[in-house]
Amino acid sequence: MKSALGAAASIVLLASFAMPAEADWRADFGTYNIGLLGGENEADRLRRYDCFANLMSEALGVPVELFPAADYAGVMQGLLSGQLHQAGMGASGYAGVYLQDPDAVSPVLATKNVDDSLGYYAVIYVRADSDFHSLEDLEGASLAYADPNSTSGYLVPRAELAQSGIDDETFFARTGFGGGHEQAVIAVLNNQYDAGVTWTSLMGDVESGYTRGNLRRMVDNGLLDMADLRIVWESNLIPNGPTVMRNDLPQEARELARDFMLGMKDSHPECYADTVGGDGNGYATVDHSFYAGIVAMREAELQGSR
Repeated sequence: MKSALGAAASIVLLASFAMPAEADWRADFGTYNIGLLGGENEADRLRRYDCFANLMSEALGVPVELFPAADYAGVMQGLLSGQLHQAGMGASGYAGVYLQDPDAVSPVLATKNVDDSLGYYAVIYVRADSDFHSLEDLEGASLAYADPNSTSGYLVPRAELAQSGIDDETFFARTGFGGGHEQAVIAVLNNQYDAGVTWTSLMGDVESGYTRGNLRRMVDNGLLDMADLRIVWESNLIPNGPTVMRNDLPQEARELARDFMLGMKDSHPECYADTVGGDGNGYATVDHSFYAGIVAMREAELQGSR
């Protein structure tokens, strides 16, 4: 597994539990492996998911292992190879896995916003002390995308810019990848890029970084003061990314993991908030149809790059 995810760290959490006689799948199952997307520094990712791994281990009755990948591709390859059993992904990451192997994983859950809606936004941001006040002002400037497999940090903004008549290769003087959402924001703050792209709910208090999203996580982690950024563009609504599970998981394991997450907001609210990186209202069940539009968008992107 570690070769597939590079030098990804892991935490093995062993729960004490009684083995039900009928749960034969546990005897030979080993660890339940959960992939954590890149885009946030590894220490903060592991800290936020520590309680989740412990509680999931208790719910399943097997050890849980966390794999924080360096980038989105690491989680995608871990799921495709069968070395990961579950991961929270962006819609584009799921689409990338589906287009390589439609039978590998299925979307199971998506985070609900505080108003029970199931979407978020990509935004383009700049330094608040810059002369950029609109998308038009960024002509000839540099732009940092987050990750080539990110929905909000690459796929959707690039597609929506193209739909509005903007070719990012000619409109911007330079585009590149920041190495993740958090890293791209830091690059803009350090004047390495003029603008960047990230994700946010655009709900709630602006100073807090809104209710959910990369900006909220960075504010909560002491890495960002929202007064230092200005948002100059926002996308159409994007479907919240799914929690996916391997289709070859034992059925009971799938059901136990799903049911635990569905009840997590009520039974473990602090752990839920840490895991989703802000405020939300639990999880909703979803399936492939919820992401069909993003799958089509990603397929068009792939065909256009050939």
